Amino acid sequence: MATPLKPTVPQRRRTLVASLAVALIGTAAIGVPSAAAAPRDGRCDPGEFCYSFNSGFQGAISDHAGSLADYGTRQPGCYEFRGSGAGAGRCIKNQAAAARNRTGGPVTVYFNSGYAGRQQVIPAGATINLVPGLKNENASHRFGAPGPATPTPTPSTPVTTPTPAPTAPVAMRGPLSKALYGGLSGGAVTCGFDGYTTTSGAHEGIDLKRSEGSAVKSLTPGVVLAVSPGRPGRRSRTDLSTIAIYYAAKRSTVVYLHAAPLGSLRTGQRIKRGQTIGTESWRGVTSRPSGHTHVEVRPGRRTFAATSVGDEHLENPNPGPFWSALGYQVR
Repeated sequence: MATPLKPTVPQRRRTLVASLAVALIGTAAIGVPSAAAAPRDGRCDPGEFCYSFNSGFQGAISDHAGSLADYGTRQPGCYEFRGSGAGAGRCIKNQAAAARNRTGGPVTVYFNSGYAGRQQVIPAGATINLVPGLKNENASHRFGAPGPATPTPTPSTPVTTPTPAPTAPVAMRGPLSKALYGGLSGGAVTCGFDGYTTTSGAHEGIDLKRSEGSAVKSLTPGVVLAVSPGRPGRRSRTDLSTIAIYYAAKRSTVVYLHAAPLGSLRTGQRIKRGQTIGTESWRGVTSRPSGHTHVEVRPGRRTFAATSVGDEHLENPNPGPFWSALGYQVR
């Protein structure tokens, strides 16, 4: 819930799909383009597979006439959203929220580059929001069902639409919550990344809960970029407390919300991994029983959290690989 105005709602644990490595296999398109497909112009024409920046196939569009093993990560050179609307000009890797398939057969979206990792099959003719774990976590797509790349079928080729096998939810658990509280038992994940179920929007971090007053410890070393004390309750935007710590080794900022920062914590202070930075509280949260510590990972140097409530687009990447690389178990 990376916002100062988070409603108090029941939440259930959701799967956090994590990947420890991403195989980069080039940016060349693989597959046979459809003869009906137009050049990439930000319109989803017949014969093309397309992404949209926002859910509901809203915002700017990226249209494709064949398979792609890697979308690229920066301009110039990446495959981007084109046309008008939200997201125009941004690279599509880990940025797409919905897909439309106007080819004659299924198209498979993958979590990793090189057609690997978790996958979702988009049936021919379908317009579908990407599932949690692939929404804003897309790295490649291949024309055809999972397996070897296949050309776009001709009208004379029978087309069957496979049904993806159900993925069993994996409860978030392990030492991440214990590390946050200095190894104390009882910490629990109350909402995972992109884990909203009854709240509109996309949850940009992980919520961990123990009890009010528990020591909150930094999960990484780093430098304090921002400290905002806030106050218990939710009366205005200034009630939200924030601690932002920049971890240079990963070029990322870890943002902690709702905790009561130590009075001695200062901007520019160097923090060690495991150092106490505050205590669990309910600063910027509606009620004391709903108190928790929200933790999110943001690329670059940041002094505040991303917006979650009411914002369907995930700005932060899935934090699973980040935490796994540091030795934390998150699933």
